[in-house]
Amino acid sequence: MIKALRVLIAAAILAAPAVVLAQPQNKLPVPRFVSLRSDKVHVRIGPSQKHEIRWTFAKAGLPVEIIAEFETWRRIRDSDGADGWVHQVMLSGRRTAIVRGNTGAKTIPVYERANAEGSLVAELQPGVVASVRSCAKSWCRISGERFDGYILQTLLWGVYPDEAIE
Repeated sequence: MIKALRVLIAAAILAAPAVVLAQPQNKLPVPRFVSLRSDKVHVRIGPSQKHEIRWTFAKAGLPVEIIAEFETWRRIRDSDGADGWVHQVMLSGRRTAIVRGNTGAKTIPVYERANAEGSLVAELQPGVVASVRSCAKSWCRISGERFDGYILQTLLWGVYPDEAIE
């Protein structure tokens, strides 16, 4: 009897992790922006390591948009519109954005305050990657190696129009 009880307890202990893993995870919205966690991220044609590598990112911190999910794989789109699958461990919830160059200007102004009447703190070239600190009322506070200030939200790829970020 005692031996049978020990066997049942051991079986229950071994089965417990499977129950924990089977519980549903928190559902995050899709689509959503995230950033690359590593300097080397393989983008595949399908959601497994058996699928061929389409290309490889070579810079951590680049923003990407998650457009679909399958188990532990995320289908992402980059700022050029190219898409593919990456494993979720290669992504970070840290928000970054790329300064857009669609205004015709050679540089994009970054201001001290969230309005165009404030002091100019930097002029960034299109393609600069910045950390997104916050966004509200069409302005985002961004920072980088030698700048910290506000930019119009429409001049960034990596945040949605009118998205509030705290």
